Amino acid sequence: MPPLAEAGLWRAVIAAAAGRCQCRGTCGTTHDKDGGRCPAVHGTYQTRHGRSWVRLLAAPAEPSALLLPAHQAAALPKRELAAWCAHCHDATHRTAANVRQAAAPAAEPDALFDL
Repeated sequence: MPPLAEAGLWRAVIAAAAGRCQCRGTCGTTHDKDGGRCPAVHGTYQTRHGRSWVRLLAAPAEPSALLLPAHQAAALPKRELAAWCAHCHDATHRTAANVRQAAAPAAEPDALFDL
């Protein structure tokens, strides 16, 4: 997926987050050991979630907004964006998608096949 924000906006979002993922448990992890906030810091090496370098994303802060099409998410103002590590972003996105799917009305059977 292409970057959500231009470089200047990305830098502003990451700076406002002090270079740290802003997830406070929407990913399904309580982050209790870290004061309730994800400990992932941009540019550091993490041993959790696959041993890799942390690269923070600027993405919608509201979990349900993570489901927006890319062109709508890219138009969000800075105040509606947050810094996310890949693990928290992906887990929160999955949770939001599952909530949306569960809230969707059940599909009616196709009348063409009613007997």
